Amino acid sequence: MQVLLIDDHPMLNAGIVSILEQTGIFKVCAQAQSLKEAMSIIEKTDTLPSLIILDMLLGEDNGLDFLPMLEEFCHNKKVTKPPVLVCSALGDSFKIQTALKLGAAGFLSKTGGKDELLKAIDTILSGKVYISGEVNIKLKENSSVYAKFSKREIDVIELIKENKSNKQIANTLNINLRTVENYISKIYFKTGFSSRDEFLKL
Repeated sequence: MQVLLIDDHPMLNAGIVSILEQTGIFKVCAQAQSLKEAMSIIEKTDTLPSLIILDMLLGEDNGLDFLPMLEEFCHNKKVTKPPVLVCSALGDSFKIQTALKLGAAGFLSKTGGKDELLKAIDTILSGKVYISGEVNIKLKENSSVYAKFSKREIDVIELIKENKSNKQIANTLNINLRTVENYISKIYFKTGFSSRDEFLKL
């Protein structure tokens, strides 16, 4: 099975490649260190990989931005989207929930070892969702909150957690300031939060 590895940590990549290719089942057909490079590989290939392993952080890029790009490409080409396993050393439950809403097939903590990596891959290739154990517990605790948010509200929350001002959020999302304020009001209502600091709980 062909695997595309999207990660900007060469030493970690070497370890993943070794683990996968030692199985005799998987072959890392390509590696990318940025979203631009990843999409270039996807667009030029005749056959999409069977699996994509994606780092959540790629230098200045948000790795999760790859998910809608891949979705759009596969939709336009009328091809089946390969499952994407998101990996990160960060256990931010909100970002993980966002990844799943964007179509990721699973999340693997980089603190996991060889056995968990292979277990995660087997799980998502069988059509199921895989989430690292300790992260899964946290997600379940917050699932009722996450379910209330729209995609755009999730975008706003992520930017608030990055300490962006309302004006910066408006510029980033290409919407007007009043729209941002309306989204934030809705988010406060849904969560019961009263200050930006509370968003760090998500």
